[in-house]
Amino acid sequence: MRTYSFLRVLLWSCTFHMIHMMPSQKRTNKHSHSERIMEFSENDGKTLHRTKRGWMWNQFFLLEEYTGPDTQYVGKLHTDHDKGDGNLKYILTGDGAGSLFIIDENTGDIHAAKKLDREEKSLYVLRAKAIDRKTGRQVEPESEFIIKIHDINDNEPKFTKDMYTASIPEMSVVGTSVIQVTATDADDANYGNSAKVVYSILQGQPYFSVDPETGIIKTALPDMSRENREQYQVVIQAKDMGGQMGGLSGTTTVNITLTDVNDNPPRFPQRTYQFSSPESAPPGTSLGRIKANDPDVGENAEIEYSISNGDGSDMFDIVTDKNTQEGIITVKKHLDFENKVLYTLRVEATNAHPDPRFLQLGPFKDTALVKISIEDIDEPPVFSRPWYLIEVDEDAKEGSIIGQVVAQDPDIAKNAIKYSVDRHTDLDRIFNIYSGNGSLFLSKPLDREETPWHNITVIATEINNPKQSSQIPVFIRILDINDHAPEFANYYETFVCENAKAGQLIQTVSAVDKDQPLRGHKFFFELVPEFAVHPNFSIVDNKDNTAGIMTQRNGYSRSKMGTYLLPIIIFDNDYPIQSSTSTLTIRVCACDSQGNMQSCNAEALLLPAGLSTGALVAILLCIIILL
Repeated sequence: MRTYSFLRVLLWSCTFHMIHMMPSQKRTNKHSHSERIMEFSENDGKTLHRTKRGWMWNQFFLLEEYTGPDTQYVGKLHTDHDKGDGNLKYILTGDGAGSLFIIDENTGDIHAAKKLDREEKSLYVLRAKAIDRKTGRQVEPESEFIIKIHDINDNEPKFTKDMYTASIPEMSVVGTSVIQVTATDADDANYGNSAKVVYSILQGQPYFSVDPETGIIKTALPDMSRENREQYQVVIQAKDMGGQMGGLSGTTTVNITLTDVNDNPPRFPQRTYQFSSPESAPPGTSLGRIKANDPDVGENAEIEYSISNGDGSDMFDIVTDKNTQEGIITVKKHLDFENKVLYTLRVEATNAHPDPRFLQLGPFKDTALVKISIEDIDEPPVFSRPWYLIEVDEDAKEGSIIGQVVAQDPDIAKNAIKYSVDRHTDLDRIFNIYSGNGSLFLSKPLDREETPWHNITVIATEINNPKQSSQIPVFIRILDINDHAPEFANYYETFVCENAKAGQLIQTVSAVDKDQPLRGHKFFFELVPEFAVHPNFSIVDNKDNTAGIMTQRNGYSRSKMGTYLLPIIIFDNDYPIQSSTSTLTIRVCACDSQGNMQSCNAEALLLPAGLSTGALVAILLCIIILL
């Protein structure tokens, strides 16, 4: 039997790489289905004998990133068919064969031609065969083996972002989480500590800290105020090898912004403000602005202004400008220098959105004193009333004084005033005024029934300064005098039937009066004295400003009297009593049994000729017969 030294060669190859290899108990011969099984037996206890032929190699290991001067030796392939005479040729195929891995076809030595990177590829699967140079036939079946690349710590940790941005409310408690940063290491996490990352803070202390294992950044100081400092730049380091010396590291920057909370009350920069206003300023006039400062921002800095007290709280107002957060002081009522020259207001500025968490820091409001001085202005005359109402009897005589208007200069100078009537309001020049004292008098007679009201305008002007003038409306009401007599309200067309009975109502009359007595109208009706005892008709006063006309006998004849004239006297009850006589015309008409009129005037015109109805009918019949 033949004895071979393949085991010695294999052990030599493995010993060369022992420092980077796996433990020896893990390195076993791995054979494909085409490999031959190596068996050894003991002969006399001295010599090992091999019973079968086969390849001689094991799994190979190789360091990544090799930087030596020579190519890196991987291992050696050998078969027991190799007699050392160069008759066999070794061929290598598979991953990287010929480019990354080169085999000596005569000896079977394998070298790595290039530097390898485990992070790009961690193992290579290759196939080997040995052929006879003379015959070209394989002396062993093709077999497969593996080259594993051992990791070295050649990759530093890398953060997922080059820069992080985070924010956190100011005044947050210690330990409040801000943001989590994450770094990864491309080295083998299953081999040593090359990929074990530990976080630490290089910049940003003592304000922030970082959890070494999770990378969570937290606040480290209490009561950090945005108003003192808003921006922080924190530099975080991630180091592999568990943070030990010699480990590789990477850094990232975290920009942290403190966001605002309402932890500051508004404050006036000064305790007292002074403004002035002319007394002529109309309501709504802006006098000035005041502003309380609030270092907060956004809605936390919104301020509401109000007047808490002061002797000018009724005369002035303050509104908030939402854009500038200023308080605008405005005039609320008309001012009068002669009445008061100085007002004092106490203005309060309050946070519009207080935060209950910080109320213990103090009242979130502030007050300031505002003094407003009133400036005197040369004002026009002021009338004693906003308007005047004058009542005058319509029978007032020309030249009669009917009333007076009064105006005065409100200024301290008290300039003299002259009065006049605006003639555009009194085109007929019915009224006039004494320029010195404002007394109004009549220039023409009045007639209430024609014009019951007169609306005129009186002008008051300063004598020393005619530009200063004012005007006032004067309403003149003409009071009624009983100077008109009542008369029939309508024109009445009254008739009486020939067959009327005595005591029958044939007409109701009413009256009107142009006068307007204060107690209202009251009319009385009666016949004129010479008709007081009238044989044909009578009148009955209904006591409601109407009267009824009654028949006095039975039957009326158109042939005898076709029309009756009935004079009626109408009295009023005012002083002096006025009366008038109106005549009622009553026609006699033919009526049916129901009292409905059938004919009046047509037949009445024929009656004076002495022709009766029967005669007319007879004449018509004769004409028809002749025809």
